[in-house]
Formats: sequence, C-alpha cells, structure tokens
Amino acid sequence: MEHFANLTLNGLATGAVYAALALSLVLIYQATRVLNFAQPAFALVSAYLAYAVTAATGSYWAGFAAALAAGALLGAATERLLVRPLRNASPLSPIIATLGLLMVLQGAVGMVWGNEPLSFAYPLDYRGRFSPADAFALASVLLVALALFALYRFTPAGLRMRAAAIRPEAARLSGVRVGAVLASAWALASAIGALAGMLAAPPFLTPNAFDLVFVFAIAAAVAGGLENPFGAVAGGLAVGVLLSYVTGYAGPELTALAALVVLLTVLALKPDGLFSRAAARKV
Repeated sequence: MEHFANLTLNGLATGAVYAALALSLVLIYQATRVLNFAQPAFALVSAYLAYAVTAATGSYWAGFAAALAAGALLGAATERLLVRPLRNASPLSPIIATLGLLMVLQGAVGMVWGNEPLSFAYPLDYRGRFSPADAFALASVLLVALALFALYRFTPAGLRMRAAAIRPEAARLSGVRVGAVLASAWALASAIGALAGMLAAPPFLTPNAFDLVFVFAIAAAVAGGLENPFGAVAGGLAVGVLLSYVTGYAGPELTALAALVVLLTVLALKPDGLFSRAAARKV
C-alpha cells in the first residue's frame, strides 16, 4: 500500500509538468488552431537561459523569472513573425513551420551550451516521498489553472481572448485588436510552457531533455481535449499518475508505450477528449 501511495504522489508531481506543457499547447490551439511543436524548444531555451542567469546572479528565482519572460517573448515573436504570415496558407503550414523551429532551436542550444548535461541548481529538495519540489510543482500548476479560470471568466482581457479565438471577424468588428490578442495568448501559453521546463529541468539539463516530456504532454492534451484548458490539466495529472503506475509495476521501459496506448485509445473512443462536451451539429 505504501508503494502504491508513493507512486500516486510521484505521479501527481510529474503529471503537473505534463499538465503545464499540455495547457500551453491547448491555449495556443484554442486561439489559432495551431499545434505548436516548437513548445518544448521554448521551454528548453527558457531553461537554459535560467541556468545562465542563475549562474551569473547566484539566484535561482532570478533565473526562474528570466525563464518565464523568455518563454513569453518567444511565444509572441513566433506568433507575429512565423505563424501570422501563414494564416492564409494550408493548415499544415504553421504546424510544419513550428516543427522546423523546434529543430532550429534545439540545434542552437547545442551550439551555444554544448550537448553535455549541465547540473541545474534547485533551491528545493527533489528527493524522497513527495518532496518540497514535488509540492511546489503541483501547487504552481494548480495556481496557474485557477488564475487562467479567473482571467477567462472575470476579466475584459479574457473576454477579448475568447472572442478572438472563437469569432475573430466579429471580434475585429467590435473593436478588438485580434492580432495583439492572439500574440498575447501565445505569450501567455509559452510562459506556462517555460514553467513546465523549469519544473522538469532539475537535476540535469540537456538539449533533448524535454523530448519525452513533450510526448507525454501531447497525450495529456489529447486526453483532456484540445478545446479544454482545464481538461489538459486533468489529463496531465491523470497521465502522470498512470505512467507512474506503469513505471513502478511494469518497468520504466514501458512508459512511452503506455503513453502511446493512452493516445490511441482516446483518439479511437473519444477523439474530442475525455472532458469535452457534446457539440450540437449545425444544419
């Protein structure tokens, strides 16, 4: 029973990372219908910049703030310079463009910082049963989810974001600066992705550190529904717990296969996600 409890707690902690990255994917998809394959690269660059700032200042939290700012800047710049010019192209064009950006940024990180693992300092202990680092990861993702709920439900900025995502032409006619709103959505989502990178980075950082994390985040986003930000959080936590059980009882070599099974099962049985609502068909 103690082993089961440990696996559950560890699964919630790792699931918080998947939830944060899945949430960033869903926010961008909801706003622009683009599945941003460059998101793990944004998290990667942000984590390496945090490493550099931490080494220069001696403060992890200065690096943490720099990572979030870098993620937001990368997201806004990508929407403005890469995705927006392709808005009238094939729907696959921006997806392929973000995939290319992923490879470019990963290569750039390797050129600047090298391919050897870098020791990533962390102010909280990440060892033991549900460590302070685990509690921080879970609490930070839940707070972000609550803040997003408040933003979308109770603020004019959230209303503009929803209008720009659902009815951009009507929003534009109502005076909403749709381009600026979409860039803000990308910035917000990418900052959340940078948070995922900071939570996943310790104790070592490499240019390919987030490849598998991204696979699990996609499984979480699809399981929760690409139209449902809070489903992404729930999906991330559920995938984290499930993969923790698989690792603990069947072996770590089966975790990637388990994520693939989750992805294929959801796509086969409920393609819109487990937390999606049935939509009325338009005649």
